[in-house]
Amino acid sequence: MEAKITVRDLYAGYGAVQVLHGLSMEVRSGETVALLGTNGNGKSTLMKCLIGDVRPTHGSITLEIDGRVVDLTKLRTHEVVELGISIVPEGRRLFPQLSVEENLLLGAYRKAARRDILKNLDFCYGAFPFLKERRRQLSGSMSGGQQQMLALARAIMSSPKILLVDEPSVGLAPIMVSQAISKIRELKDEFGLTVLMAEQNFQEALRVADRGYVLVHGKVAFSADSAVELQDSALISQLYLGG
Repeated sequence: MEAKITVRDLYAGYGAVQVLHGLSMEVRSGETVALLGTNGNGKSTLMKCLIGDVRPTHGSITLEIDGRVVDLTKLRTHEVVELGISIVPEGRRLFPQLSVEENLLLGAYRKAARRDILKNLDFCYGAFPFLKERRRQLSGSMSGGQQQMLALARAIMSSPKILLVDEPSVGLAPIMVSQAISKIRELKDEFGLTVLMAEQNFQEALRVADRGYVLVHGKVAFSADSAVELQDSALISQLYLGG
């Protein structure tokens, strides 16, 4: 199942504020790519471009999926989701006044996922047992870590082929960060997903990434073909490890 994203010479921002400056990168089928960088360097803006929330001013985003080649810059968010791309947004973005199960069912609105609602719901309850126990609880009353797991499960309910995860560690205690990152790896292996994960926690991202990119001021400042290259990078040492 082919699922590849290619970004070329991308410029994007908000009004007069330019955030991405000629960014180029790719996420190949079946791999987990870490998108690293400190706050304000364009990680979330790139994610929003990929999902259709922000329209680039220049450049291309090409999706190759199941023998098709699609220009994502011309699609709206719901059309991108229909192609099999799902996002776990920064801050979770759950519906706080809806129950756990209602949030999960809303994740299955993609046409291709509707026939698998019960199957995916059973899987999510198996992967996250506490969600089944709390299925009638309002999501807004859960802890941050529990909400993050619910957001991951909601994304899986859409039967995605590509999973975008934006800053899964934000606002979580270290133990919950580790659990969330581990769960991303488990879900990737279970569903054969292609994963792009934007993350500031370098050490946790390195546990699951096949390779990665470092963004600085809206550009790719460093790209690594393996987790080892990321670990050995002088730029990573400077940004994250105080080197």
